[in-house]
Amino acid sequence: MWNTFSKDEKGFTGLEAAIVLVAFVVVAAVFSYVMLGAGFYTTQKSQEVVHTGVQQASSSVELSGDVIARGNTTAASPANYSIDSVTLCLQLTSGGSSVDMDKTLIVYSDPDTAPTELTLDDGFTISTKYNANTDNLIDRAEKFDVSIDTSSYGIGPYDEFQLEIKPPQGASYTIHRAAPGSISAIMTLV
Repeated sequence: MWNTFSKDEKGFTGLEAAIVLVAFVVVAAVFSYVMLGAGFYTTQKSQEVVHTGVQQASSSVELSGDVIARGNTTAASPANYSIDSVTLCLQLTSGGSSVDMDKTLIVYSDPDTAPTELTLDDGFTISTKYNANTDNLIDRAEKFDVSIDTSSYGIGPYDEFQLEIKPPQGASYTIHRAAPGSISAIMTLV
């Protein structure tokens, strides 16, 4: 009879097979743990980026109501009348976080004037607060009337101008308006 083990070849035993199988299982478990950890880390970072992007892209304030202008009608000719101040009623956007008006900038610009940054009490004032506490934060359910002194810009009939409200956090809110053809003491700008 022929002996197949004559060349000193040994068979693969069950114990060796078990050791190799356990080694494959351990390596696969470690690899899957590393891959799952990397996946969870990537998902968390992606979620943070999305939340930060939404917070920065969405505007925190919006206009509530009309833009009211007060005109200087004391000049000799109606063609020389100008807008002295503009009043805006601001409120938070739906789901927006509080806006600190002490740190908010309003940028005035028109075709003849370079953009000018106005700060609280140096270009604009808070004339009225509705449902508000004593601080200068626009919180939920609060509205602030903000008056902007425009007397030095000479906004006459048909002149266009832009106001950009830049809160400390979030996107800016831009308002484009034009003076009417006939300036009166109080008017609504469209």
